[in-house]
Amino acid sequence: MKALSLFLLSITTASAFAPTTSSASRESSSTALSMGLKSSALKTIGQLGAPATAAIAGAAVVGTLGVKTVLDRPSRKYEEGSVAREYDAWTRDGILEYYWGEHIHLGYYSKEEMEEGYKKKNFIQAKYDFVDEMMKLGGIDPETDAGAKVLDVGCGVGGTSRYLAKKLGPNASVTGITLSPNQVKRATELAQEQGVENAKFTVMNALEMEFPDNSFDIVWACESGEHMPDKEAYINEMMRVLKPGGKFVMATWCQRDDREVPFSEKDKRDLQFLYEEWTHPYFISIEKYKEIIDATGLMNEVATQDWKEETIASWRHSIWVGIYDPRGFIFKPNKYLKCVRDAYCLERMHRAFDRGLMEYGMFAATKKTVDVIESTSSE
Repeated sequence: MKALSLFLLSITTASAFAPTTSSASRESSSTALSMGLKSSALKTIGQLGAPATAAIAGAAVVGTLGVKTVLDRPSRKYEEGSVAREYDAWTRDGILEYYWGEHIHLGYYSKEEMEEGYKKKNFIQAKYDFVDEMMKLGGIDPETDAGAKVLDVGCGVGGTSRYLAKKLGPNASVTGITLSPNQVKRATELAQEQGVENAKFTVMNALEMEFPDNSFDIVWACESGEHMPDKEAYINEMMRVLKPGGKFVMATWCQRDDREVPFSEKDKRDLQFLYEEWTHPYFISIEKYKEIIDATGLMNEVATQDWKEETIASWRHSIWVGIYDPRGFIFKPNKYLKCVRDAYCLERMHRAFDRGLMEYGMFAATKKTVDVIESTSSE
C-alpha cells in the first residue's frame, strides 16, 4: 500500500508541473518526461486488474487535482519587507545559486540555438550571453566606458556587477544595490574571492536612493522593476542619479498592454498568480514604461524591444537542469515543497510568455545634456 501511495504521488506531482510541449505541437505530443511516466503507469496498472485499475485511475485524478489546487494557491504575496525576506531566504538556502550561478536573471538564446535545441546550450553561459547582449543594446563598450561609474539597480548576488567591473576594467567602478542583506554579504564574498576590487555592494531602497543627482555614467537595471511597488518612483530615481549624457539600460518582465484588448478573466487570474507567487506587486507594459521614462523629460529617444523569443527558453531550461541534476536540493528535504512550487511557477511563466500575456521588455536611452534639459524646461 505504501508503494502504491508513492507511485500515485509521483504521477500527480509530475503531471501538475512537468513542462508541456510548445503551442505549435501541444496537441500532437507530450514531453519525454510525461511519456515516461505514462508508460510506467500503464505497465503497473496493467498488472493489477480492472478493479484496481479503476481505483488507481480515480485516485490519480483526485491526487492531480489536489496537488494542482495547492500549487495554484500563491504562497508569497507581496507585502512590506517581503522582497528582502524572500531574497534573503533564496540566498541562504543556496539552491538558486547552485542552479542559476551568479546571475539571477534569464538567459539569452539565439535563433540558431533555439533551432538546434535550447537544452544543448549551457544554462549558465546563456546568462553571460544575456549580459553581453544587454551591453550591446545599451551601447556600453569596454573602450569608451573604461572609466565609467556604474550603478546596478537590483544587483542580486552581484554577478552582473562583477562581470561589468571586469569587462570595463580597473578604472571603472560598479556599485550594486539590493534590499537583501544576505545578497550584499554573498556578493561581497564573491567579489573578494574573485579579486574584483572595483565592485561594491550595499543595502539600499531603489525608490529612495541615497546618491546625489547626476552620480553615475551608466545606470543598469536587470529584472528588478518587477518587484517595485511604485514604477514611476523607480524610473524617476534612476533618471535622477544618471549623469547628463549617461547611458541607461533596463530589462524587465512586462505584461502586455491591455488598453486596446482588455485582459480576459483567465488573463487576470494568471497575472494574479504570477504577482503573488514570487512577491511581485504588479507588472506593467513595455508601452507604459516608455511613457513613464518620456514623462521625466530627462531622456533622449528611448529604444524598446521585446526579447521574449530570446529569453523564453530559460523558464523550462531552469526546470530541466533541476531534473538532470537534483543535487542542488535533494539533501534539503525541508525545501522540497518550495522547489516544487518554484518549478510550477516557472512553467506557468513560460506559458504566460508563450501566449503573449507576458513580454520581456528591453529599454535603452541616454540622458539629455544639461543645455538641452535647461532649454526644454524653459520652453
